[in-house]
Amino acid sequence: MAAVLLLPFLTEVNSMGFNIVKHIGVLKDGSNITTELNIVEWVYPRYDIRRWGLKDGEKVPYKGITLTVEEVRVLKDILNSIEI
Repeated sequence: MAAVLLLPFLTEVNSMGFNIVKHIGVLKDGSNITTELNIVEWVYPRYDIRRWGLKDGEKVPYKGITLTVEEVRVLKDILNSIEI
């Protein structure tokens, strides 16, 4: 069984344990679910690509990926090197 770590020192986070520090953009806008690029503070602020839904008027995170600044730089270089 996985251990759950509660971090009481986090401030200004919602009931789900995260804070959207900066909304950067929407990658896909569905009827009830969006895929977004944000800077999200789970423990530390990170770039975050994730699907989001709404429940009782509050954003609910689904599966996604968080990236450090260095990982975003590498991803940007990779994406710039390919032809689409």
